[in-house]
Amino acid sequence: MSDLKRVDIPIEAPYVNALFWQMLQGVEEVLGENGLNAVLRSSGLERYVGNPPENNLESGVLAREYARLNEAIEQFTGRAGKGMLQRIGRASFRWGIKEQAALMGLANIALKALPQRLRKRAILLGLRKGLMDLVDFGQVDVQDQGGVMVYTDYACTICHTRHSDDLSICHLYVGTLGEAMAYATGKDFREFEIIETHCRARGHDYCRFEIRDRV
Repeated sequence: MSDLKRVDIPIEAPYVNALFWQMLQGVEEVLGENGLNAVLRSSGLERYVGNPPENNLESGVLAREYARLNEAIEQFTGRAGKGMLQRIGRASFRWGIKEQAALMGLANIALKALPQRLRKRAILLGLRKGLMDLVDFGQVDVQDQGGVMVYTDYACTICHTRHSDDLSICHLYVGTLGEAMAYATGKDFREFEIIETHCRARGHDYCRFEIRDRV
């Protein structure tokens, strides 16, 4: 583990417009426009109905709004929430690649020239750089532990202001990491197993994900 430590995010911490915008695009892609608007209204985020933030790097939204939208989707979709959030995470990553690849640290990575294992590491390091460059409180660590990629976020926005007694809640993150693996390797996301071993919402100091190839 790195020497990074848990980051205590201020309640009213600002968040990057583009990252919230990407999630809104992912929600609409998966749930449709009516589903997106219903979730926004149920989560107290009516101000974004038909009025998404600009797709830029300014901080016009709040981290707690990003967390609240994640929570509202889980509540809105019930038992299907985990799968829906993973799908939204995959869609959000694709929107990020399409709209903000350079700013996310994912442009100009010569993935095709690298072996598969190094491709995985390169894409995760790109995500790490993007978050730490864009988000004031971003703290992310990436390690290769014998072929198992370990991605650790010490300031996970999904968990901001949230609590879970026993279950990890970063399903959107799992989807994003799965799509990142698919993008890097050219494989289907289902060829990777991604397990969240630690979650800030459960009281841990970080959200930690292990990424393996399925045998």
